[in-house]
Amino acid sequence: MPELPEVEALRDFLTGHLVGHGMTRVTPLAVHALKTYDPPPTALQGRTVTAVHRHGKFLDLDADGVHLVTHLARAGWLHWHDRLPGTPPRPGKGPLALRVALDTGAGFDLTEAGTQKRLAVYVVRDPREVPGIARLGPDPLAPDFDEERLAGLLAGERRRLKGALRDQGLLAGVGNAYSDEILHAARMSPFKPTASLTPEEVHRLYEALRGTLTEAVERSRGVAAGRLKAEKRSGLRVHGRTGEPCPVCGDTVREVSFSDSSLQYCPTCQTGGRPLADRRMSRLLK
Repeated sequence: MPELPEVEALRDFLTGHLVGHGMTRVTPLAVHALKTYDPPPTALQGRTVTAVHRHGKFLDLDADGVHLVTHLARAGWLHWHDRLPGTPPRPGKGPLALRVALDTGAGFDLTEAGTQKRLAVYVVRDPREVPGIARLGPDPLAPDFDEERLAGLLAGERRRLKGALRDQGLLAGVGNAYSDEILHAARMSPFKPTASLTPEEVHRLYEALRGTLTEAVERSRGVAAGRLKAEKRSGLRVHGRTGEPCPVCGDTVREVSFSDSSLQYCPTCQTGGRPLADRRMSRLLK
């Protein structure tokens, strides 16, 4: 799933390729992806893109006051074309969900692989009309997001640290992959209760949060949209690397599986050398 760094890189890429250009055609091809009907997608046609914004994991294309907002979900992606195919796209069962054509002949496709179909597209006059944006917590890379604010957010929580970091209502933009990376950098267990954090641990977590995300954004800056997924994978230290050696201490990266996701961590760096209980795997072994 694209998270804050990848969506920020897409925002930067699209700012350079879209702003100042007119949308000549917006073609929805997957009915399930379009979540709004007023204004219709045709309201974007003939308008000039004036800005591209990011709200957490949401991309927001502002076209003279009408916004095309998208959330790429787990399996969605944006594919840029310097020149769009000449053949008009046809609705069907393929991955193509939306096509946007520009007055330059360029444009982009939104696609979604798999069968879950969670990609979402909204056409609104105000981004806050999108429920997911309306409930977002603060952006952890915002200039005014300081250590004191993080401490205040976590002070009222009574849950595991991994779940708190992934909660978009608490912090905007951090998902499964970067929460693993942040916790590894902070040397903290994903199962650590938020209520047990000491001031020194909050400081470590804040430094890891800002440092991990800033480094990922800088690594992705200037990378073409089509190469961002590979760039993300290459920069991850523990997420998605079950069975590999930890790049810090050499211990084996371990995994805890859930019904629809998994987390990865290093026992030596994060849990005092103790493996975390993986209830799903335990059931399989019985």
